[in-house]
Amino acid sequence: MPTGWSGTACILLIMPPVPSSQPGRVPSVGQSGLLTERIARQLEHDIRSGALAVGTKLPSERELAAQFGSSRNVVREALRRLEAQRLIEVAPGRGSFVREQTSGQVRGYDALYRAGRPTVRQLIEARLPLEVETVRLATTRATEDDLAAMRAANVALESSSDVVAKARADLAFHDAIATASGNPVLRIMLSSISGMMFEMMLRSNSDPTIGEPGVPHHPEILEAIEARDVELARRRMREHLTLALRTYGKDLDVQVDVMARHHIEALLAGPEGRAQG
Repeated sequence: MPTGWSGTACILLIMPPVPSSQPGRVPSVGQSGLLTERIARQLEHDIRSGALAVGTKLPSERELAAQFGSSRNVVREALRRLEAQRLIEVAPGRGSFVREQTSGQVRGYDALYRAGRPTVRQLIEARLPLEVETVRLATTRATEDDLAAMRAANVALESSSDVVAKARADLAFHDAIATASGNPVLRIMLSSISGMMFEMMLRSNSDPTIGEPGVPHHPEILEAIEARDVELARRRMREHLTLALRTYGKDLDVQVDVMARHHIEALLAGPEGRAQG
């Protein structure tokens, strides 16, 4: 694998600095999760787009940490994610290198969806029939273990103050419903769009304008499932999913990944950045 400086120079030019970076300042716990997301997303984008060629050596943890205004622990976590996705290979004592992607990785569902540049509105339109039907089946088929998984995800969401942790718990709740449907095809279909769902959830769980009063959220959906009330569960899921149609404004017709990237940048910039965004 090439180990020259050209690969490092390439990535440093491609990736802009975090607007809120302040030399010498240690990111907060919440910022650490967001920085991990930003670094992992940017590197993944550059690898999948071909901006970073196979065999390119990534900058060192120290260099990436300085560039992004983060700690080396944050960078290390981002690199672990890329390694788990088999996008990079870590060679002890030599560094991290871009791996060759198999046809299966290149043609994965997430990559196919993103090639079509789906917007937030289009993602909601896809989720509506899928999740309304999924919750219908889950309401009649959920076991006690399934209900326990939904409750645990709901507690994790409500008890966390970290945006990334909230989004993960949000995703876990919807996955628990898909599992409870007893239909593996539906669960796989939902899983295939989980990356984009997570990007929406990052915003939904950190934007106060989205908490519209009177709209059913997870506790109300869970209550309907526990009561085995199919029509109520379907109605509450539909209302829950369509909330974004009223609250996302101009972002409805923006690509999902672009919306998420802008929102992460605004969160990292703090209140001033959110006001400008």
